[in-house]
Amino acid sequence: MRVVLQRVTSASVTVDQHTIGQISHGLLILTGIAEGDTTAEADWLANKTAELRIFEDANGKMNHSLLQTGGSALVVSQFTLLANCQKGRRPAFTDAAPPDQAEQLYEYYAEALRSKGIRVEQGSFGADMKVALTNDGPVTIVIDREP
Repeated sequence: MRVVLQRVTSASVTVDQHTIGQISHGLLILTGIAEGDTTAEADWLANKTAELRIFEDANGKMNHSLLQTGGSALVVSQFTLLANCQKGRRPAFTDAAPPDQAEQLYEYYAEALRSKGIRVEQGSFGADMKVALTNDGPVTIVIDREP
């Protein structure tokens, strides 16, 4: 699994000109599910996402987590995070999990965040989505979790 965490002051996802998910302060989380990923990776990433200290304290230091700040999460599936661009000019997506497996793990990850008390909004798996955000900082962190 691979997630891209973007600290935001606002983020939204739109499908067919309808906003289906929207948050203010928190994290936009782009989520790529790889072939062979399991709930163990999703649980590890949910814990890391919730507890990673990337929000500023009163002194401007990154000392607070999403849990500590009461921020929200907007979780968006993005299989292109698994692109392999080593050969040729067209990315290969052979490392991405099949859609049915990926969707189950994507939903599981979002639910794991909810179980920690985080308000979670989601994109629509497999849809053509438009994502808007105001990156705060900017702070963008990539986390990989291999099986």
